[in-house]
Amino acid sequence: MTEPAASVSFDARPLVDPVDRFALQEYVQRHKDVAKGLGFGSAATVVPIVIGVAFFLAFGGVFFTVIVSIISSLASTATGSAVTPIFFAALSGILPVVIVAVAATIAILSFRRTTRALNERWYRLDRFAAANGMTFTPGQSTASLPGMIFGVGSARAASDEVRGEQPRFVEFANYQYTTGSGKNRTTHRWGYVAIKLDAPLPNIVLDATSNNSLFGSNLPATFDRDQKLSLEGDFDQHFSLYCPEGYEQDALYLFTPDIMARFIDHAAALDVEIVDDWLFLYGKREFSGLDPATWAWLFSVVAAPTQALRPPPGVALTGRRLKRGVPWGAVIVFGFFAAFWLAGQFGLIDLFFGMFSP
Repeated sequence: MTEPAASVSFDARPLVDPVDRFALQEYVQRHKDVAKGLGFGSAATVVPIVIGVAFFLAFGGVFFTVIVSIISSLASTATGSAVTPIFFAALSGILPVVIVAVAATIAILSFRRTTRALNERWYRLDRFAAANGMTFTPGQSTASLPGMIFGVGSARAASDEVRGEQPRFVEFANYQYTTGSGKNRTTHRWGYVAIKLDAPLPNIVLDATSNNSLFGSNLPATFDRDQKLSLEGDFDQHFSLYCPEGYEQDALYLFTPDIMARFIDHAAALDVEIVDDWLFLYGKREFSGLDPATWAWLFSVVAAPTQALRPPPGVALTGRRLKRGVPWGAVIVFGFFAAFWLAGQFGLIDLFFGMFSP
């Protein structure tokens, strides 16, 4: 994905500058309760390690002792030496302890490395936000926003939230939720930008064509195709625009040629949704992180379309939400595999190929 250069100046140094060890320790102390809430430094992290070690000692140790005894017996018979059983007996007692010690050391070092990486990430994002007139919230939260990705699935959590208040409220964050259960359980990860607008607008979705798959849109919602509006120029090559029936003129009022050019130049890789007085930008990648190039791109995206977006004279309640549709691509694919499976269950496939066998 091509990301344009930033058109808004910002200070990216906190993302890449060396971290002061003492300042980091002070920051960790102030936010240690948040880290424990995520399982870092809490019993939730230690207990699995203890259980694993106990399991190894109880079962792995017995298995190892049996194997060593067999080898000892065979070696003693082959060499005829009385020292051999003593050597293997000592080995069977010492080696499990050594293995446990090494495994515990690796687990502890890995845990400390993961914890330090998280703490350093939060510290950098906090300093980055402060350097650019914004605020950072460590940990996770449940994003109470009206966008389409926020009402899907379970285990919903927003993280790495960076917020600004001027010239308008904007929030950059990462988001995830899960769907399905058991083997079909899937975790969906998004990056989003939420921008507060000056007034309510019609519910409009710009589905970027660049991130769609063979089966259609990557968005978690499907919209009635009767609400699809074609715009002039090559805008339709980059976005599929959906607006509520009866609000086509409002959409044309909003998406002037200048606005369309701004979206194509800066946000063609993103899906866009307008809900009430919010504008959301969605991407299937991390937005709030430590990559200066990503922040440069996002600041350009936020600045370009919203600087010129102007509300129509008024929006009635009927224009607040789009009608959902049926994801026909997924339905057709599922129907094909279901029919194939049923045909196999009733022997129709063997019967069909049997017609052509000699």
